[in-house]
This record gives sequence, C-alpha cells and structure tokens, in this order.
Amino acid sequence: MPTLLAMTLCLALAGPESDRPSVIVVVGAPGTPEYAADFRRAADAWKAAAAKAPAEFLGIGLDKPVEGGPSDRDALQKALAERATAGREALWIVMIGHGTFDGREARFNLRGPDVSAAELAAWLKPAARPLAILDGSSASGPFLNALSAPGRVVATATRSGDEQNYARFGLQLAESIADPRADLDKDGQVSLLEAFLTAGGRTEEFYRSKSRLATEHALLDDNGDRMGTPADWFRGVRATRRVAGGSALDGARAHQLHLVPNDRDRRMSPEVRERRDRLERDAADLLAKKDSLAADEYYARLEPIMVELARLYRDSEPGR
Repeated sequence: MPTLLAMTLCLALAGPESDRPSVIVVVGAPGTPEYAADFRRAADAWKAAAAKAPAEFLGIGLDKPVEGGPSDRDALQKALAERATAGREALWIVMIGHGTFDGREARFNLRGPDVSAAELAAWLKPAARPLAILDGSSASGPFLNALSAPGRVVATATRSGDEQNYARFGLQLAESIADPRADLDKDGQVSLLEAFLTAGGRTEEFYRSKSRLATEHALLDDNGDRMGTPADWFRGVRATRRVAGGSALDGARAHQLHLVPNDRDRRMSPEVRERRDRLERDAADLLAKKDSLAADEYYARLEPIMVELARLYRDSEPGR
C-alpha cells in the first residue's frame, strides 16, 4: 500500500504532460573530448533540474547516432512541432554547443546538418505556449535578434556573431538554474532572470580570475524589442539602464519564469499564476514610469494592483 500511495502522489504532482513544462536540451557537435565533457555536464544539470520541476525532459544529441536514423536537426524540428503548441506551461529550449557566424547567417553546430537562427525562428512561429530559448553557444547573438518576440524570453551567450570563441556561459547557466545560491530575492526558487544574472557574474569572474580578456557577453531579452540587456545593467533583479530609444526594460518576464517553483507557486493554478504575473508586470511597468508621474497619481495607480496581488496570495494559502 505505501508503494501504491507513493506512485499515486508522484502522478498527481506530475500531472499530464500538457500541464507540465517541457525542457528540450539540444547538444551540438563537441569537436573535442574536453568540450564533450562540458556539454554532458551542462545537459545533466538541466536534466536534474527538470526532474525536480517536475518537467518533461527531452535530450537531443546525447545518445550515439543511429545509422540511417533522423539527424539531430530533424529530431529538433519534430520535437518543436510536437510541443510548441501543446499545453500552457513554458517550453524551455536549451542549446549547448558551438556556433558559427559568416557575417550574414548564424548557425548552431549540430552533429550532421546545422540549424540557422532563421530556420529556428520559422519552426517556432506557431508556438502558442510561453517560450524560454537559451543559446549558450559561441556566436549566438544573432539568435536573439531572430527569435525575440512578445511572450518569449531569449538569452544568448554572446552579444554578436563576432564573439566566436568557446562560450562558458552555457555551462554556468545550466548549473545556476536550480542552485539555491542563485536565489537572489530569497523566495525559495530560482527564476530564469536570477540564473542569467548568476551565470553572467560567474562567467565574468572566470575571465577576471584568469586575467583574460572576456570573449563573450551574454544578453537577455524578454520584452520583444530584439535588443537584449547585459547582466551588468541590472541592480539586484531590476534593470537600471536601457538602450537609447529602447522599449520597456528587460527582466520582468524572465523573473516570473521558474523551472523549479516554490511551494506557493505549485499551489497556484495556471490561471491564477497568469493573473499574478500580469499584475506584477503592470507594477514593474508603473515603477519604470514613476519619475514622470506625480506622487499621488503613481500611488493611486499602484494601490489597486497591490491589493489584488495581496488577495491572490491570500487565496493561494493552504486551507483557503
């Protein structure tokens, strides 16, 4: 009986696939055993985080290729076609490997045919669920420009296609996504923003400690303006700088995306979480306009947002 009860509880927590996040980890051609070890380490970290979520996990490029079987490129296209429109929880697409840029087109180097930024963007056009697209490869900057869109979070290891040396950011991001030390606001969970900031800081520290010139500068975009924000433009979990003429600051949506949620978020239904997230983004947008508003107007507009947020949190407490 205890075994049957445990199995029942596991199934209840996991829920149907459509009610769970999905994590697709794509591991590219390593080139050398050293890189292969790093790529496997990063993939294992994502797999462990997905198990804690719990989330569906699919690894591409991890197993030995089957002669006559589909290429990794075809497997990725098929996986996206099956999952991009399924469910309401986020689809996480993680790219671990090397990239190239010829001055016109950026590509992620797979075993067999590569995939370009433009091809990946086309495959994701039908996507109806939230997306987190995380490219930890060299020369990945152009992927941000191609994939940025409303409702998406995109992070790349480099700010342009010209940064073509091996990128360490991808491994740092993998090891930050479920690391309690990356929980910057101490709410019992690590957001994608917090993992991005932690990974960016650890990558910067690597180059500083080695007295080496940094050859990668990670960017995050979650407002769809295709510009991206570097980690050192944040103070805490809030961006304090923006590109001249840019749209709203990045970070608010990425800070709402948690692969491994805390107990409070687990208790919330998808509908309640969506409403909570919308209210929090409204508050963040209002804060960005604070300096241009009279104090009375600012607080008058803030009050109903905070009152409704308080009600949502109250109603999500156990026993209510």
